[in-house]
Amino acid sequence: MSEPRGYVSSDYLQITAKVTEQVKRRSYVAMGIGPGQKVLDVGCGPGTDTIPLAQLVGDGGRVVGVDWDQEMIDEANRKAMEAGVSPIVAHKRGDATALPFDSGEFDSCRSERLFQHLHNPEATLSEMVRVTKRGGWVVVVDTDWGTASIDTSEEDIERRLARVQAERCLNNGYSGRQLYRLFRTESLDSLVLEAFALPVLSYPLARKIGRYDIIEREALSDGVVTAEELDLLHANLEHLEAEGTFFSMASMVLVGGRVPEK
Repeated sequence: MSEPRGYVSSDYLQITAKVTEQVKRRSYVAMGIGPGQKVLDVGCGPGTDTIPLAQLVGDGGRVVGVDWDQEMIDEANRKAMEAGVSPIVAHKRGDATALPFDSGEFDSCRSERLFQHLHNPEATLSEMVRVTKRGGWVVVVDTDWGTASIDTSEEDIERRLARVQAERCLNNGYSGRQLYRLFRTESLDSLVLEAFALPVLSYPLARKIGRYDIIEREALSDGVVTAEELDLLHANLEHLEAEGTFFSMASMVLVGGRVPEK
């Protein structure tokens, strides 16, 4: 069976985790986590964040991760066991638009790079608010793929591919710029808004993170670019990599809000 649009593997998530580490750490702070709390990570993947979160809640706390992909859940549980945190970390399969938890069950809730894959991000945010206690923080981080850019002399080709990446290779590629509006619609208190520019200075790494192979196949199939144009772009980017001047960048947006006390 073919993979759904925007699907990424566990290996991909591990690679991108290194690039986004500063954003992850900031999201933990924004959650206002304290010892003994119960927190939720929506779209947890292979446990990239649930295991570090366990260190923040301590032995008296609880971390729960939820993901639609059972293979990710199984891997996350294995990693939690290997890290020695399985007594306080659990992962379960679930639908982000209908979270399998009681209202007000968690002290805080986060999601990172999930909304770009969603057809209905509004429903997911509403569910995150529902399962968070009054006064608790909800934090979402996502990429705005419309800001992805590469320094190249083949600017027209690069811009056409950027639109394919945001609009045809993801369900919600402009998710980062939408978060503030979604949080305002939910009427959350004390909104926090931060943006991060994430440069990547390695062409091979940028190809992996940006999933250039998939984008280029899609663009060729739809007639957005020709094979000859891709050859021109590749030659230029390989030249930049060889001389040590390759530069690419995308932005991520973090928005947090507190569930009203009343």
